[in-house]
Amino acid sequence: MNSFEINYDGNLRTTALHVDSGQTISTDAPKDNHGLGECFSPTDLVCTSLASCMLTIMAIAANKYGIDIKGTKASVTKTMVSDPRRIGRIDVTLTFPTSYDNKTTTILERSALNCPVHRSLSSEVVKNVNFVYL
Repeated sequence: MNSFEINYDGNLRTTALHVDSGQTISTDAPKDNHGLGECFSPTDLVCTSLASCMLTIMAIAANKYGIDIKGTKASVTKTMVSDPRRIGRIDVTLTFPTSYDNKTTTILERSALNCPVHRSLSSEVVKNVNFVYL
């Protein structure tokens, strides 16, 4: 079980501590919601977490099957909606540095779409995932 401590620093900024490692991250409210927008917002982190989780789970599967995905990149776009304000849509493009056979692409794509963050997000959040093989 992981533990985190989050401190409100003022000016709509927080600092989160990953207790086990001592690493910290800061968040700001976005500019369109009264913040400075100088750091990731909490909803930015949700979207970033989705892409990071997909990459991590694909890497675990890739290691199991001897597949090299080093250099794979994710780009993410977040769309907010209102009433209530929330993440309405997350677009993720995963770009691989090479092409793979059908079996390998199936392994990678299933792994990505079954990552814990993807499975944890509400079905009300539209998740568009695009896989690009160069």
